[in-house]
Amino acid sequence: MSPRISPLAGKPAPKSLLVDVAKLLAAYIELRPDAGVPAQRVAFGTSGHRGSSFARSFNEWHVLAISQAICDYRKHKGIDGPLYIGTDTHALSQPALESALEVFAANQVQTVIAGNGEFTPTPAISHAILTHNRGRTGGLADGIVLTPSHNPPEDGGFKYNPPNGGPADTDVTSWIQERANALLRDNVKDVCRMPFERARRAPTTHEHDFLDAYVNDLGAVIDFDAIRASGVRLGVDPLGGAGVHYWAPIAERYRIDLAVVSEQVDPQFAFMSVDWDGRIRMDPSSPYAMQRLIGMQDRYDVAFACDTDHDRHGIVTRSNGLLPPNHYLAVLVDYLFRHRPQWSPRAAIGKTLVSTALIDRVASRLGRTLYESPVGFKWFVDGLLDGSLGFGGEESAGASFLRRDGSAWSTDKDGIAPALLSAEITARTGRDPAELYSDLVTALGEPFADRLDAAANPAQKAKLAKLSARQVHRTELAGEKIEGVLDRAPGNDAPIGGIKVTSAAGWFAARPSGTEDVYKIYAESFRSEAHLREIVREAQAIVDAALAES
Repeated sequence: MSPRISPLAGKPAPKSLLVDVAKLLAAYIELRPDAGVPAQRVAFGTSGHRGSSFARSFNEWHVLAISQAICDYRKHKGIDGPLYIGTDTHALSQPALESALEVFAANQVQTVIAGNGEFTPTPAISHAILTHNRGRTGGLADGIVLTPSHNPPEDGGFKYNPPNGGPADTDVTSWIQERANALLRDNVKDVCRMPFERARRAPTTHEHDFLDAYVNDLGAVIDFDAIRASGVRLGVDPLGGAGVHYWAPIAERYRIDLAVVSEQVDPQFAFMSVDWDGRIRMDPSSPYAMQRLIGMQDRYDVAFACDTDHDRHGIVTRSNGLLPPNHYLAVLVDYLFRHRPQWSPRAAIGKTLVSTALIDRVASRLGRTLYESPVGFKWFVDGLLDGSLGFGGEESAGASFLRRDGSAWSTDKDGIAPALLSAEITARTGRDPAELYSDLVTALGEPFADRLDAAANPAQKAKLAKLSARQVHRTELAGEKIEGVLDRAPGNDAPIGGIKVTSAAGWFAARPSGTEDVYKIYAESFRSEAHLREIVREAQAIVDAALAES
């Protein structure tokens, strides 16, 4: 059921895989998208617009059009505070910054960038937005991050965060996308821009020390006193990402034993081990991509890594190596809601509906409300902002949680804080997260999980996205009575873009991919690996039957 693993997976990247950065940057300027070709248009997914200059899906015209569309959106909504800009270490992020700044300066937007060419992680942008906007009703800030997240080195990306600090909702991204594509169709003639040198010196362009502001505030969310007092030995691999220069100041500021295993920045990411499919990908949850840190697990009590924009985390334990994301999220939730006495007793636990049901069992044991949402971190923004959610997390290792006093920290995914929380957990309990996970499954049951990608053409994907519970006619799933068939999320009644079927000891969810001609089946069993295989087989049959209906 698992995807075919490349023979290169987990091995050092051969030269044949390394992107030609000079050609990539040349293509960014020289190749122009055709707005008549769907794959070359601006398309905002759950994590912004992404693409490659080679494929004419992330080129100068895209960035110019999106930046102008954001200027127009800000005017439309009366957003007139500073616009914070973050960039990661992908090769296309720097030229994208220059293109964006040319447009923002020409539109007289008060723009804030990091000084000295420093990279800025996604959570530092969210933190800056929330810090500026706290207590304000006017002059509100928003921000962008130029990143394709953990995508391969040839990709670029563009994310927009409105004044709530989190990922923009679809009503916002649809507005920006529609306007940007209209500008593309007109060959960006209506884009206002000025030369980069002028934009950089413009009175509307300001510098800000994002690193210092974020690092100095981390004590509000992590108990560094406990970490320091315990003497736990920690390691971090920034994977050459935007937070590469954040970790040493964290260690110095809070006087903790934290070793940075590498501060190398390389737009080819030649230092990475190859991911499961034979591509280079900076995914901290992948055992193939994380070979460097996994090989050092015996050196540290606990170690961690973050992806390229530092909005996702990976935890490596001395006792059991790299923890799967769902395993750590269950431990994290259980720990946080036992060790944050200032949080409201009504603060709920947020999870996407394809995250492990072990979190459901943890929430029940804690006596906390479970808020289950469709896929996408945007569903947690309002709750993290007003404190009604103590935690929000995705199965793909993206999460954020409240400050220790119960107020908002970051309303976008933050890889740094959950990584450091693994150190706090180890320090305060005397056991690493893998050992605590073992305790959880002993008490609550052990989940066996898998994800399957199955072929689906665009018409079938559209059909799957609109499936209703009424189209599932079976009454049993892998020998158990079906307890629920969902096409809307229990937490907020939002459409899930697919279906989820649950029984007492297992579940599956099926939804179309937003980027490939496949649909994804997520499945979990609390019985056995064999029971999981049966759930997956029946899930495929249920979905195929539903898709075959006229």
